[in-house]
Amino acid sequence: MNQQNGREHVVKEYSLLAPEYDTRWSFYIEATTRETIARVSLAPGARLLDVGCGTGALLEKLAQNFPQTTLVGVDPVPEMLAVARGRLSASTELGGGWAEELPFADDSFDTVVSCNAFHYIRQPVEALQEMTRVLRPGGEIIITDWCDDYLACRICDWYLRWFSPAHFKVYRERECLRLLQEAGHPEAHIQRYKINWLWGLMTAKATK
Repeated sequence: MNQQNGREHVVKEYSLLAPEYDTRWSFYIEATTRETIARVSLAPGARLLDVGCGTGALLEKLAQNFPQTTLVGVDPVPEMLAVARGRLSASTELGGGWAEELPFADDSFDTVVSCNAFHYIRQPVEALQEMTRVLRPGGEIIITDWCDDYLACRICDWYLRWFSPAHFKVYRERECLRLLQEAGHPEAHIQRYKINWLWGLMTAKATK
C-alpha cells in the first residue's frame, strides 16, 4: 500500500471512530497520557507541539499540568480535531497536518510529543526529521507508543496488519532506537514498561 492510500485509510477509519474514541479506549488513553506527561518537563512560556493529537486528551492534561505553556496540536483527521476543539480552550492552537510534513517553521517549539500515533506513520524517519526540524536547539522529542517487545502488542500488530488498512507497524525497542539514530539522534534513549499485566508501551526521548 502506498503512502497516499495509507493516509486515506487513516482519515476514513478515524473519522468514523472520533465520536466514541475517548469512551472506547478510556483506560488506554488515561495510561498513555499519564506516562507521557510523567516524562515531560516544561518551563513557563515554553511551546509544545503534539503530533497526532487526535481528540486532544494529552493536550487537555498538559494544559492542566503546565498552565503557563503554549500548546499546539496537529492531526490529519478533521473529525478528531473537532472533538479536541470541544474539550480544549481557545488558547490551544489546533490544525490539520501529517507528521512527515509539519506545517511549522524551523525551531518553533521547545518540546515535540507524540502519543499513540507512531504506529500509523508510514515514513517514520522522515517524520522524526520533521519533528527535529521544528524543534529548537536543546529541545526534546518525546514519543510514547506500543512496544512490539511485548507479546500482546506483537499479536495486535499482526492482526491489525491484516484487518486495519490504517495501521502500519509497531516497533521493537531496538527498531525505534535505530529510527531515531537514522533521524539524527545518536544519543536517544527508550524506556519500555507495562501499563497493566498484558499491555506494554515504550517512551523514547531525544534532544536536539
